[in-house]
Amino acid sequence: MKILWIDLNSSYAHASLALPAIHAQIKGNPDIEWEIVSCTINENIGMIVKNAAKCKPDIIAATAWLFNKEILLHIICRLKALLPDSKVILGGPEFLGNNKDFLLSTPFVDCVFRGEGEENVPLWLQIWDKPEKWNMIEGICFLDSQKQYIDKGIARVQYFEKLIPPEESKFFNWEKPFVQLETTRGCFNTCAFCVSGGEKPVRTINTEQIRKRLQIIQQHKIKNVRILDRTFNYNNKRALELLKLFREFSGIRFHLEIHPALLTNELKTALADMPTGCLHLEAGIQSLHENVLMQSRRSGDLQRSLEGLRYLCSLTNMETHADLIAGLPLYKLEQIFEDIHVLAHFGAGEIQLESLKVLPGTEMRKRAEEWGIRYSPYPPYEVLETNEITAEELQYARQLSRLLDGYYNTPVWQKITRQLILSESGFLKSFLNFLIASDVIDKPLSIEKRGLLLYDFCKQVYPEYTVHVSVAWIIAGLSLKKAPAEKVMTKHQNPPSSWNILQGKYKDSLKLCRLPHKTGNYWFGFELETQTHVPVFIAEN
Repeated sequence: MKILWIDLNSSYAHASLALPAIHAQIKGNPDIEWEIVSCTINENIGMIVKNAAKCKPDIIAATAWLFNKEILLHIICRLKALLPDSKVILGGPEFLGNNKDFLLSTPFVDCVFRGEGEENVPLWLQIWDKPEKWNMIEGICFLDSQKQYIDKGIARVQYFEKLIPPEESKFFNWEKPFVQLETTRGCFNTCAFCVSGGEKPVRTINTEQIRKRLQIIQQHKIKNVRILDRTFNYNNKRALELLKLFREFSGIRFHLEIHPALLTNELKTALADMPTGCLHLEAGIQSLHENVLMQSRRSGDLQRSLEGLRYLCSLTNMETHADLIAGLPLYKLEQIFEDIHVLAHFGAGEIQLESLKVLPGTEMRKRAEEWGIRYSPYPPYEVLETNEITAEELQYARQLSRLLDGYYNTPVWQKITRQLILSESGFLKSFLNFLIASDVIDKPLSIEKRGLLLYDFCKQVYPEYTVHVSVAWIIAGLSLKKAPAEKVMTKHQNPPSSWNILQGKYKDSLKLCRLPHKTGNYWFGFELETQTHVPVFIAEN
């Protein structure tokens, strides 16, 4: 038997764990021959199909999720036309809901699998050519010989801790900039918008198993590991054990999803004591309004969340990112602006504003009509309108997200952007309107172009902040011949009798430049020998 796996990812940086996770469980079976075609959604479909068809497989398999499903179906339907005797099985998050309409509308797909596949897909492979026996497999959905829909529920791995780890599969991809390490299955929370909201119980693997897997990861010189705990600190004792374990692996940066409301004093102390740069935290916030969180079934006291987030953002040894979701029921546009202000005040390392995706299998989709949510029936199932936010306002929120990514979430411009958000209540709306009117909000912009736009805007609306834009521009090493550096004095600048050194150490060989401001000057020193455009010395007097 030959299996062809279509490994279709959204970008080069991402790799699915599905293939290595399943292959690891049956890698020793001599009766199964595996082939893989790895590709991205941006590649030519014809070339992907050509390469895949040459394998002449008995089974074509792939996982589908919201960003690859459309292209995947284009590939699969062509392959089935070329290889009509091959059986097609698909799995992944796209099939967590009711699959009847999908199977009726895609006759080139023989069956889909709902849920966790490591234990049950190997069972299906034993009877792949006997469709009359498929109803024995938990999690399988298909049309029988009479075109009747058969649905065998959802498969849950019973012995998660006994699974052979995907790192032991030859298909585990070590060439990506990061790897994912799944240390739990399920989630204690009940978020209506999340596909893990109904995954109970939470299953874990022990610390010693995680240590062995991290040793393998370290041997492959991987520098970034994304820990796939849906909520890293749902169990305080376990979180403390894992933080202690992570300290053993210097040189690896661990990305964690953390719930700010669940921070204990003990965990706060442990986080504060972690080596600088060891952790990157994603704080689940979604909204800072109690009624929105309650409607979305997200548990955790809001006040404790705010206190926990404030603490996390105060830590200098790690960066904390916070996320908001536009389009949640009861969430209004004005509240999104308010929440961004609060997160900026806390000093969040990034503010990620996403639009709600009404995903298959979630409570949000089941209750969308009841809650007044209108959404696209096609991937990525983005919300189009709710009772609280119009279609026009949702597009405005999407454009606001572009602004945040281009400025607040970009280190070069973050300090001045945060300063403007906190000091000028109308900044976000007026700057967003400026970018929209300039017809650039949806275009890719270089660091330099973003600076030019911000400088031009501040000259018109907030002239007292132009000097701060200029400072950011110079520190970024951008051209001293362009507008944001128009007030910089570059010729024959001698150091003053005294100054307050902000960065670096002054020496006579440096070329000095001076930027006057209302009460004094900023000084920048550049290395002439290396001809670097980034100042190595900064002072103020």
